[in-house]
Amino acid sequence: MPTLRLPHPMVLLLAAVLAAAVLTWILPAGEFERALDPETEREQVVAGTYKSVDPAPVGPLGAALAVPRGVVAGSEVVVVILFVGGAFVLLDRTGALARLIGALLGRTHRPRTVVVTVSILFATLGALVNLHEEIIALVPVLVVLSRGLGFGAITALAMSIGAAVVGAAFGPTNPFAAGIAQQFADVPPLTGFGSRLGLTVGAVTVWILWTLSQTKHDDVRPDVEAGDSQPATRRDALMLGLALLPFVPYVLGTLRLGWGFNELSACFLVAAYAVGLLAGLGIHGTTVEYFKGMEAMLTAALFVGVARGISVVLTDGRIIDTIVYGLAKPLEALPGLLAAGLMVPTHTLLHLVVPSNSGHAALVMPIMAPVADLLGLPRDLAVLAYQLGGPTTDMLVPTNGALLAMVLAAGVPYGRWLRFAVPGTLLVVVPAMVAIAVWHTLGTGV
Repeated sequence: MPTLRLPHPMVLLLAAVLAAAVLTWILPAGEFERALDPETEREQVVAGTYKSVDPAPVGPLGAALAVPRGVVAGSEVVVVILFVGGAFVLLDRTGALARLIGALLGRTHRPRTVVVTVSILFATLGALVNLHEEIIALVPVLVVLSRGLGFGAITALAMSIGAAVVGAAFGPTNPFAAGIAQQFADVPPLTGFGSRLGLTVGAVTVWILWTLSQTKHDDVRPDVEAGDSQPATRRDALMLGLALLPFVPYVLGTLRLGWGFNELSACFLVAAYAVGLLAGLGIHGTTVEYFKGMEAMLTAALFVGVARGISVVLTDGRIIDTIVYGLAKPLEALPGLLAAGLMVPTHTLLHLVVPSNSGHAALVMPIMAPVADLLGLPRDLAVLAYQLGGPTTDMLVPTNGALLAMVLAAGVPYGRWLRFAVPGTLLVVVPAMVAIAVWHTLGTGV
């Protein structure tokens, strides 16, 4: 079967920005009224207020300017990729990761168990803190690990970004997906926690089984160094612990203090210097190596910024609300469960336009929640439709700059990754949709 070859990720993103600009000349301009939520201090859409407005088509200059404006608008994410990624590259340059991987490969006789363990770890982090962009820096190391286990680069992506996306999409505690969606849908936090947790465990299990079943078909197997010939030391393990330590205060800060990417960047700034000093690099040497690490992550960071330029164009052209309205309006005329099911692919289409989980939820849930009311469905069902159709596609949509950065870092053609990820995503989402429909039909809740 021939491999689908697509242009360079940067070309794809620039083409998407241009396509968005073309749409501003085709689609009618319109907007919803917005009101400030005093609790979250976020603007949210007021349902039933869509109206036509004067067109504002974006020309070639506006499209070009949207690229640097997108980088600026996504600056927090760009910075976290540089700071977090730079710290892990610095750790890699000390040789600690190579020696630890070599030690792991030398001791394990159950490579599939390693895949399961790593997948569960990333799925848990996804469910807790929406782990995503932070994975970019780990991809080269994970490819080395996967190759040492006898698998390929697709397996490395599957047990990291794939597992993290599934955990983030279904996880009832993810503040950037379920949390924001429930808030904007006026659904109490952690509603249906038990059922949602069961869905999460089931979805992650299905994803892991899919990953394991495809390892023998993983044909992307780059030549990499399997590990350092020197034995791993306690200092290597300690440096790895220091590099991972920032995730602990970040998880707690996210759940209790409203922390975001800037706090994560600050934690990794401190961690990077701690790793460098422990490695004996000194202040000057650590600074030099940290900057080299940031340079290695610059391409990935720019991908994310350029992807943000797409929403900049759609917002400038005043058609982003038109797209939301056009997708949501037809659902009002359909039977309840059918409309709820169609909400899922609707969210998938919207996620192409707004690949940010929090941005997607804030934009769409104030619309979809009243639609659920009109259909006689519980609002929590609308939240689940968002989770199944939106966040799950973070590992698919080409407008996700972080995803393109990861497949590039792994050396996996985007089309080849889709051949693996699309069936796996369907295997996760479709049974979940059936389970939700059964629960609703039986009246047992979600």
